[in-house]
Amino acid sequence: MSKTPIFTGCGTAMVTPFDADNKINYAKAAELIDLQIKGGTSAVVINGTTGENATQPLDEHEQFVDFCVKHAAGRIKVISGVGSNDTMTSIRLARSAEASGVDGILMVTPYYNRSNQAGLVQHFSYVADRVKVPMIVYNVPSRTSVHISVDTYKILSQHPNINGVKEASGDISLFARTRAACGDELNIWSGNDDNTVAMMAMGAKGVISVASNIVPEVVTELCKLCLDGNFTAASELYYKWADFFAKMFIDVNPIPVKTAMNMLGYDIGALRLPLWKTSDENEAALRKTLINYGLLK
Repeated sequence: MSKTPIFTGCGTAMVTPFDADNKINYAKAAELIDLQIKGGTSAVVINGTTGENATQPLDEHEQFVDFCVKHAAGRIKVISGVGSNDTMTSIRLARSAEASGVDGILMVTPYYNRSNQAGLVQHFSYVADRVKVPMIVYNVPSRTSVHISVDTYKILSQHPNINGVKEASGDISLFARTRAACGDELNIWSGNDDNTVAMMAMGAKGVISVASNIVPEVVTELCKLCLDGNFTAASELYYKWADFFAKMFIDVNPIPVKTAMNMLGYDIGALRLPLWKTSDENEAALRKTLINYGLLK
């Protein structure tokens, strides 16, 4: 069965802005959502890796989802991270997000206590069985030390409420074999800006992007060119911005993108521990890149 993707094109893995007391800055979050809408982005993905979800108390997490959905007011798709290494916690967050009216949920593989492949099927299915809002599975083994196999993807693709996967392994072969096995029963989005063109050339529906926090228009256009089948122009645009995309991962995400956004005057606050500011060398490299791309004088 072919599944209609929750969104196509650019979805922004949005940063969570904090105030001077390291609390969520809701007024700034509203500005960031409006910026994404103005930039043509198809969806905002909140409370994910880039949003520092791991440092959010559950009540804060749920309140932020509710705020973002209400502020977006149907102008852009809102997808909330609900991932945890505790399945019951993921159910709580998924049900709360559904009640808030999100368009989708994003659920990462369980980390630390990890899981075997059979456990992954049970983990994702247990939550997907108990909500109606469509789920995007999230594969990012560099963060979790857990990978999803092609065989597991095939099983998950049969679940009517598992819409697709954010594939951030960087393994193009895994992506290609998953596409071959699952076809349109499992929508796939690139989880890495630098894989977008290659993956969309083989059928990915878009990207869940970090770089689009700063350049939503660029990533939106990149995806549009791919969706239109104009991969020559898409490649040229990617080559132009390749260094910028790379610099957004010069340190652990979201350290570089939040550093760059503060340089650009977004005033999104500091990181939450255990994340910490980047080195002077990385900061200088980020500043140089922003200047080279005409984003900073």
